[in-house]
Amino acid sequence: MKLKYILLTLLALTSLAFASESAIYGKELIPNILGYDKEGSLHLGQWFTLLQSKYFKPIFLGVLLGVPTAFFIHYLIIGPMIFSHDRKKIYVFSVFHRVIHTIAAISFILLIPTGVVMVFGDFFGGGEFVRVNKEIHAISTLLFVISVVPMLFMWLKDMLPTSDDIKWLMILGGYLNKRKDPIPAGRFNAGQKMWFYVCTFGGIIMILTGAIMFFQDFKFDFIASLGLSQIDLLRLSAIIHNILGFAVLALFMTHIYMSVFAIKGAIHSIISGYKEEEEVEILHSSFYKKLKEDKKV
Repeated sequence: MKLKYILLTLLALTSLAFASESAIYGKELIPNILGYDKEGSLHLGQWFTLLQSKYFKPIFLGVLLGVPTAFFIHYLIIGPMIFSHDRKKIYVFSVFHRVIHTIAAISFILLIPTGVVMVFGDFFGGGEFVRVNKEIHAISTLLFVISVVPMLFMWLKDMLPTSDDIKWLMILGGYLNKRKDPIPAGRFNAGQKMWFYVCTFGGIIMILTGAIMFFQDFKFDFIASLGLSQIDLLRLSAIIHNILGFAVLALFMTHIYMSVFAIKGAIHSIISGYKEEEEVEILHSSFYKKLKEDKKV
């Protein structure tokens, strides 16, 4: 009985997201999508519409405007971290790492703007422009599919949580001051780890939920065995996809800011494979200590 109430709550929220898909394309994606009186539905259409109009679009807009604004203020007040380029360069990313990262980066550069256009499809007037973005979004997903599994396995060991992550979070990675104090972090810091988990595990979930919404005419016996109808599954997929979308949008913009603006020259490490020694010594002090112990520095 408890499971039934949990599913009812989730599906009430899910109704919101899938309603947005109907609004985007200017018509209902499947007949009687709100399911007010449809036999076998959970009759959550009214909640579906209410939540869509009150929460998802404002949250997306808040993330879209709020995150860049916060970083702009940070750049004006604190400014970028600048490290010496006169010391030794440390090889941190292999060719394979860089190729996979590049494929993932291209996919996100396409997925995120097209996803935003789909969310605000009514603002863009729907029609052909939004439909083209939908197709680009779907094609870009294939690029992400190619990169996400290799990326998951090649970095998972270095992304496992450590005590350094708590220390890093307590000082926000040292980004709120201009000093060059050694920051407790391994090869990847807590911020990079958050992006990794959202990008990989969250990304895989977004692939699955996106596929369910894209290929709507399907039947899964195990879904029926849980007492869920096709429309229930679509609504549940949409709510999960939207919630993860908030995190992906916010963390992707953070990743861009940190690699391009907040740390001068940091983006070159994923191009050449090398980081400046001082950057590693300060921003990844635990990793640097290990390199010294192993006589690699």
